[in-house]
Amino acid sequence: MSVVRRARPVPVAALAALVLLTARPAGADLRISDLAVSLNDHEVTVHVVLLDALPASFHEGLESGIPAHVRYTVELWQHTRFWVDRLLLTRVIERQVAYNVVTKEYKVTAVRGETRSPHVTRDLWDAQRVLSELRALKLTPAAALDPTGIIYVRVHAETSLNGDGSLVARMAGTAAQASRQSEYRTIFRVQ
Repeated sequence: MSVVRRARPVPVAALAALVLLTARPAGADLRISDLAVSLNDHEVTVHVVLLDALPASFHEGLESGIPAHVRYTVELWQHTRFWVDRLLLTRVIERQVAYNVVTKEYKVTAVRGETRSPHVTRDLWDAQRVLSELRALKLTPAAALDPTGIIYVRVHAETSLNGDGSLVARMAGTAAQASRQSEYRTIFRVQ
């Protein structure tokens, strides 16, 4: 006599978790291409450029009126030998681009962390350029730092439609994240 065993049904939640773990973002490939940290006699300045800040998966939502957000989190760290590095300060800069369907114009505005006038253009490339470049961000005066200390900068960039940067949005391709760390720097030139 043979015994027929029936397979137990797999719960729907387990299948959904498996799909989320194996899914890849749909074309969202955010990268930080340029991270420059300048130290002069007066202040620490950071320059960041993102690549693919508005991926192709954002275009349909953007042109239907859903705004896209880019958030930069810039952290200044002090390296400590044989111990945990110390976070000195954090600056968050957030920008938004919105498309006006009536006038067919893109408007890039500063949402958080900076005061700048809105940039209005009819060209998507120009709007993406303004959105993805963070130029001459002044972090702190050089005099406020330890002159013998070793510092570095970490940048975390997030882009998303309608400000939703959740895991589900990243898996759907409507959000992306990238991080990059600068080289170690000292205030005094080492010879």
